[in-house]
Amino acid sequence: MEQELMLICRLALAGLFGGLIGLEREVRAKEAGVRTHFVVALGSALFMIISQYAFGDSHHDSARVAAQVVSGIGFIGAGVIIFQKNVVRGVTTAAGLWVAAAIGLSCGGGMYILALGATVLTIIVLETMNFLHSRYEEKQVSMTLASDKEEDMFTVLDAFKKDKVRVDSYSYSKGKVQITFRIKMKKYEETIRRLLSRLEGFSIEDLN
Repeated sequence: MEQELMLICRLALAGLFGGLIGLEREVRAKEAGVRTHFVVALGSALFMIISQYAFGDSHHDSARVAAQVVSGIGFIGAGVIIFQKNVVRGVTTAAGLWVAAAIGLSCGGGMYILALGATVLTIIVLETMNFLHSRYEEKQVSMTLASDKEEDMFTVLDAFKKDKVRVDSYSYSKGKVQITFRIKMKKYEETIRRLLSRLEGFSIEDLN
């Protein structure tokens, strides 16, 4: 009975540590959140415990099961990676699931301090990078405006130039001006509002 309680504590700790990483991802509205990370970490811990205690000394090979978890978690990680508009999203969340699996294996093996340290370090790095990205990362934005004249495209470009917004590409086709530009994340809303005020009179059909 005492051993079973100890093993349940290992499962609970694995789920808790994995859930903490998932909470950070969920707060950032990422593809996998608390539930996914919790289940991955708990499942990995359970596999480790099964490999250690379920087959007896004659068939004891924890490393084999751990290796299968490491490779198998890749299928789940691949499911959260999205390729959209030439941008790959979800790689960090996939890596978080991979770390959650490793933390689960650590808890299942009784290495609690190591698992706690890995959890804390992972959350610190994710939060630090999120802070840096929010201040210095640039967001690519596409805008489509309706216009009757091709010359209006130069009016649009002039508005972007006045705001010192870097334009990646632009085109005019069938009465529409399409322009792609970059804005720093911390100034995104402010810059968009200023640009819209400069483009008063144009019909904006799309902004993303």
